[in-house]
Amino acid sequence: MKWQAMGSVGMAGVMAMNLVAVGDAKADVTGTLALASGYIWRGSSQTGEEAAVQAGVRATHGSGLYASLWGSNVSFEPDSGARSEFDAVLGWSGELAPDWSLDANATRYLYPGTGRALDWTELSATATFKQRAWLQLAHSRDALAGGHPGTYAQIGMRLPLSDATRLEAAYGHYRLASAQAADYQHVQLSVIHAIAPKWELRATGHATDNAARQLFPGNAGTRLEVALQASF
Repeated sequence: MKWQAMGSVGMAGVMAMNLVAVGDAKADVTGTLALASGYIWRGSSQTGEEAAVQAGVRATHGSGLYASLWGSNVSFEPDSGARSEFDAVLGWSGELAPDWSLDANATRYLYPGTGRALDWTELSATATFKQRAWLQLAHSRDALAGGHPGTYAQIGMRLPLSDATRLEAAYGHYRLASAQAADYQHVQLSVIHAIAPKWELRATGHATDNAARQLFPGNAGTRLEVALQASF
């Protein structure tokens, strides 16, 4: 079943790339394919410590409008029936000023096989300064498909060490409705190295507070994630 989910992720990426390519000849189509030791989202493992195969494709119009589809295998405890996650995104990105850029989008998180019980939608905006620092704010009226509103904020910095290597650090705070769970925080630190044109190796250390450990027992805390990613 795990390999079936991984295969469906890759196939979905290929199909989406073909669809956007024929749908708009003026779109710039890019994509990624990654093999990772795990899939960690906002400090919590989405694969139960198992490896992840991830694929994504994005079509960007000259106006800055874009559509993307990204997928990964997942595994939750207790078992919800979800074996894969697909993130369908519609958004706009572009320069606001010489040193500032903005990415605003709507993301629909989809989990086939769950009867839409886990699907939810989030609006997000990320402002970036000189490609060195960013601030993200995201909000959903149905955060984590829990039936309550939630707001996520992240601040991060990027530090080039050489032409091929960079450090990235981020702090995130998830504000959740008290009826759902306590707010939680997480941090992450990544070392990213370009081993060849369009190939990157990434090692990321993650840590969360106790509130995250209580919300995601066994899936939050301190862990290391390693990934190899190809871009096309």
